[in-house]
Amino acid sequence: MNLRWLGIALSCIFSWNIMKASVENDALWQVRATDLHAPYASAPMASGCIGILPDKEPFRIGQVVLNHVFDAAAPGVVSRVMKGINPFGIQMKIDGMIIDTTCIKAWEQTVDMRQAVHRTTFEAGRKVQVVSELRALRNLPYAGLVSVQVKALTDVVLEIRNSMNVPDDYAADTVRYRELDADGTRLYLLEAEAVSARKYRQVAAASTFMFDGAEHWKPSFDKATGELLFMLSLKKGETLSFSLVGSICSSQDFTDPYNEAERQVVYAVHEGKAQLIQAHERLWNTLWQSDIRIEGDDDAQRLVRFALFNLYASCRAGSRLSIPPMGLSSQGYNGHIFWDTELWMYPPMLLLQPDMARSMLDYRADRKEPARRKAMAYGYKGTMYPWESDDTGEEATPTFALTGAFEHHITADVGIACWNYYCVTRDSVWLKREGFPLLKKIAEFWVSRSVCNADGSYSIVGVTGADEYANGVTDNAFTNASASLVLDYASRAGWVCGEQVPSVWGKVSRGLRILQFEDGVTREHATYQGETIKQADVNLLAYPLGKITDVRQQQKDLAYYAERIDQRDGPMMSYAVFCVQYARMGNAAKAYEMFCRCYQPNWRPPFGVLSETPSSNNPYFMTGAGGLLQAVLNGFCGLQVTEEGIIQLPSVLPLHWKKVTVTGVGVEKKVYVSSKGAYLCIGKYITVPDGMPGCVAIRSCAGLRYRG
Repeated sequence: MNLRWLGIALSCIFSWNIMKASVENDALWQVRATDLHAPYASAPMASGCIGILPDKEPFRIGQVVLNHVFDAAAPGVVSRVMKGINPFGIQMKIDGMIIDTTCIKAWEQTVDMRQAVHRTTFEAGRKVQVVSELRALRNLPYAGLVSVQVKALTDVVLEIRNSMNVPDDYAADTVRYRELDADGTRLYLLEAEAVSARKYRQVAAASTFMFDGAEHWKPSFDKATGELLFMLSLKKGETLSFSLVGSICSSQDFTDPYNEAERQVVYAVHEGKAQLIQAHERLWNTLWQSDIRIEGDDDAQRLVRFALFNLYASCRAGSRLSIPPMGLSSQGYNGHIFWDTELWMYPPMLLLQPDMARSMLDYRADRKEPARRKAMAYGYKGTMYPWESDDTGEEATPTFALTGAFEHHITADVGIACWNYYCVTRDSVWLKREGFPLLKKIAEFWVSRSVCNADGSYSIVGVTGADEYANGVTDNAFTNASASLVLDYASRAGWVCGEQVPSVWGKVSRGLRILQFEDGVTREHATYQGETIKQADVNLLAYPLGKITDVRQQQKDLAYYAERIDQRDGPMMSYAVFCVQYARMGNAAKAYEMFCRCYQPNWRPPFGVLSETPSSNNPYFMTGAGGLLQAVLNGFCGLQVTEEGIIQLPSVLPLHWKKVTVTGVGVEKKVYVSSKGAYLCIGKYITVPDGMPGCVAIRSCAGLRYRG
């Protein structure tokens, strides 16, 4: 056979095997719960605009969280992201018996990540079998769809009710029933509107039932309870299928949220259930073109894919919004935006979903004027981003927390994210129009924030670094290193844009002090004496900053600081960073140990949602998901953003992992493979000696790039 055709054939086999494995391994796309009485941490379903939190109780939705819609938590208290009106208040009765956890069996819940659906199945009173599915619609992102199928095991009478749940932190609310004729379609709507407690925002919701098949039941309105309901009888063996569609809109996003919520429900009814689900799944299939596939460890595969699923669900391309630490799962940390975005969640998004990463940057660009005002208010030049940011872009940290006054490295983190976006996308138009102007103001801040010492070096005085247990310190390692790095990036961006760059940027960058102990260990700050630290600080200089490149120095710093981290209340990302460094050093056993430590104490049953610390129960912690993904993408797979774009560095896998395949990387949607042994792409074999890392990057199956 002609070698060229052999190569094409082998390439097709390679591609087919990937697609076949993806289709066949449905279990690797699902996380399950089967014990109704076991500990239970809810798995949120989100669309990037709303988050819906289902419960173990049949049909119960614990809360709806609105993305970036804020009100003050109390008079004189900082802003807090709002719960939405919950239009998903379904309750079912069978022959007058309320269906709840006391009367069901064969209960099971599944989160299908591929299709982004939360499915509950159970049997009630030996009378009915029920399947209920919840989707936070990707195609209608202010709406959710609950689809229910009831199969009668005997003759039964069903009563289905739906209510509006208006949270207590609203000042006033109105619930009403409305019948509407929309171009020949009769709709029966349950609607609510409310004003937030401090009257900053108006929120509205609307919902209606939809029925499958030819028959349609006219719901009625119970004025006494404010519920929409319908009743019917089912003979043994008959099946009823119906859906509830609900939309939640706010004045943050719409001038007229009441009519918009109603309008979206009308639209959904005209689209129909099948069309809504098809569009929802089509958009998720597009997102899943960028995926992480682990061979040899099914548990790790589900864990990592679940982290990716939750990050994807928390953001939308083009939204100009970022992701708070708890995503859209709760009001944790008031829904504010921290460094969690730029340092932890943004890097995997930049690799796999650059358009979403752009939205996270847009969030900062839209708030550069409040950041400029903050710099001026504290006596500095340029742009100074708040430690906690809300919709206004002003400082939203509670006043008792010193982080709001001292944790300034956030401004460098934003700038580093800007430069990395350019490195991945090579979007010089964006760099000239938005990136460099922002980097310029960030550089001006750090020059004004630095103090020149008598020996010509520079210090940054009075800060809180990544280790938030040390407030008001001098020459914090992470703060100085990130400031130095962003000054360099600002200079490079200026050169790319053909702009004159002040020489003082380079002078300050080179002069910022990184201190050491006498034995050569990098010192966290000028007065650090080995105290317990909240999380990695010094160790971030090796990865992700790349300021410490000497392997022996990295090892020395790892040995010193790894056991000084707070084992009870420290967040999980430190061990993800350690995993990256050990994997790149070629220490597979130690890298895998750190990989396990970065999630196992924080894993919450039954689905494996992540909490912030071993001692907390505040899932889902999106920041930790970002760290976990970096452990795999940047550690085991060796991906690295450089000025030349994305490259793949030598690395190792855990001993029992066979291969990691990362698809849809960067704007060109490349495929990268990390493995040991032989590699195949377009008929080419590469053999790697036993025990050595193998790194293969496949450029759209049109060429081969090898490192390591």
